[in-house]
Amino acid sequence: MIIKSLLTTENVFNSTEELKSWIEQRNREVEVKIEQIPFNQMKMWHSEPDGSICHDSGRFFSIVGIDVKTDYGTNQHWRQPIICQPEVGYLGILTKEFDGVLYFLMQAKIEPGNVNCVQISPTLQATKSNYSRIHQGKSPNYLEYFVNAKPENIILDQLQSEQGARFLRKRNRNIIIKVDEDIEVLEDYRWMTLGQIKELMHYDNLVNMDTRTVLSGLKLSNFVSPLNDLKEMSELGRGWLLSSTTNHVHIATDVHLSWLTQLKSKYDLQVSPCPINDMPGWERNEMELVRPDSKYFKVIAVNVTISNREVASWCQPLVQPMQDGLCAFIVKKIEGVYHFLVQAKLECGNLDVLELAPTVQCLTGNVPEDPKSRPAFYDYVVNAPKERILLDALQSEEGGRFYHEQNRNLLVEADEDFPIELPERYTWMTLGQIYEFLRFNNYLNIQARSIISALSYK
Repeated sequence: MIIKSLLTTENVFNSTEELKSWIEQRNREVEVKIEQIPFNQMKMWHSEPDGSICHDSGRFFSIVGIDVKTDYGTNQHWRQPIICQPEVGYLGILTKEFDGVLYFLMQAKIEPGNVNCVQISPTLQATKSNYSRIHQGKSPNYLEYFVNAKPENIILDQLQSEQGARFLRKRNRNIIIKVDEDIEVLEDYRWMTLGQIKELMHYDNLVNMDTRTVLSGLKLSNFVSPLNDLKEMSELGRGWLLSSTTNHVHIATDVHLSWLTQLKSKYDLQVSPCPINDMPGWERNEMELVRPDSKYFKVIAVNVTISNREVASWCQPLVQPMQDGLCAFIVKKIEGVYHFLVQAKLECGNLDVLELAPTVQCLTGNVPEDPKSRPAFYDYVVNAPKERILLDALQSEEGGRFYHEQNRNLLVEADEDFPIELPERYTWMTLGQIYEFLRFNNYLNIQARSIISALSYK
């Protein structure tokens, strides 16, 4: 039923075009007002003597300063603000079978930092502070299904990390459950097939980050009946399936694990608290915490009014990037099997030093003019001919914490001349090997998961 859902792009509830129209309609109908304000006008927030920005309840999240020391890369000591949110939240999708096809109950949700206001979100998207009702608002819709889920109802249940350069060791519970009982479909929710969601991922900023991370954990080859399903897949989809199931791998999985363990042992990452008021290269004024050189990101304060949220109006800080990002995987057929070019990337907020990341992951405004100083494979990706680009879409990052942050997600098929030999921190992995690492916490970063979730099989 999951594969039928993957291969079904029209359904009895809503066509894909109707779903797009529904999102557009909700954008017109829901009142949204996001206003930048001075830090000292944020109700229910305050600044600590060291400059940290905290919620009066002591919950939700805070903006704190960290001092980072590492022997990885060229920049080995810096200070920066970062989001500290130690709570584990729910990112949950409710599913139900109709006529042999699994449907996913998705939400049209507005986050204050979204580029286009309404995006397709999981059924449940809530921090512990949200569902504990620290904000004194309504309880999130459908929460009880996830709190009371029995093991036999669970399709997927993982703890996964979020952006390591923005969050300090942040994780969320990614969970998909299947129910049999009738479910009331509330105003901002619609049933969608997996195929429809993947199709909508190919449009800019339509499917939010939380949906992408949850769906990335589904190893679809586990649900395939070859005689029935292969004939309905595209040639590329059959290529992904082979990459998910084959034993013909360029590098064995236990060698990958040893490679990553060795790199984690080789590189040091020391992260300690420091005052925001004492961060060289950063300045704070009444409106923003920012670098004078306009690099990386800044922190702003906003007053938010959204008419259909648990709380209709609130204030909060948001992290605003200074440029769009680029996240790209290079894939290459090695002995007829697709392999992904993966890098082991250190980010200051990582729980365990390094995570597996796309081939290229960078902010476009920070790329040096000197080709020798650019990220490895950057030029190959940005200069790829159109016929070798398998995916190209702008995807938003989490709008509850980031203001208008989006990454260009690319999937580029390498030509025959692309080298097999790689630098030390890079390796080739089949899709099946990637899913092996995805089964466990804190191996594959959010940027890699975002691209994996968008792979099209039809």
